Amino acid sequence: MLIKVCGMREAENISALQQEVNPDLMGLIFYPKSSRYVETPQPIMSKLTIPKVGVFVNATEEELLATAEKYQLAYLQLHGDEPVELLRSLKARSRVKLIKVFRVSGAVDWRALEAYESYVDYFLFDTQTKAYGGSGHQFDWSVLEDYPLKKPFLLSGGIDTASIPDLVSFSKKSPMMAGVDINSKFEDNPALKNIPELKRFKASLLEALGERE
Repeated sequence: MLIKVCGMREAENISALQQEVNPDLMGLIFYPKSSRYVETPQPIMSKLTIPKVGVFVNATEEELLATAEKYQLAYLQLHGDEPVELLRSLKARSRVKLIKVFRVSGAVDWRALEAYESYVDYFLFDTQTKAYGGSGHQFDWSVLEDYPLKKPFLLSGGIDTASIPDLVSFSKKSPMMAGVDINSKFEDNPALKNIPELKRFKASLLEALGERE
């Protein structure tokens, strides 16, 4: 079970995350309207061993590629209304991996996702809100139980420590779920994560799944 901690920004907080939690992926938000927007690079970035995921909303192809190179991003997470043609071009021009987000409010149009399947490494499902993520609200996961695609997906939207029993149950029904994306439920302030709470979440989740760090 992959654990992605999204919305990181502050250097000391990032350093503590790596030393004490060491998640599988760390998300940096490059969407200017977000309260977790990463405006300037931090010195710690070049020292990170956690793969970095850049989160974007309807950015241009050149912006995506330039930011991926500047921050040495392992993934581009596309959280807006990006067309298939953009992902196809990114895949042809760069080795960076791609995550395409779909925001869920009801039944999922699987046919719409099929067009993206050849180009993504993961899909990510988040709660549909007026904002692009970080709402702290959970959607009805049961709409994903008939997931028909071959690419794995990450689950996001209001996940916290209390969600662990449901996550374990859902993972048994949905074997293509590769991991979770956590954010606002572990914050003391926007972009400032509570490291002890994240550490407890990771340990409790892996224990409940019968996995070891």
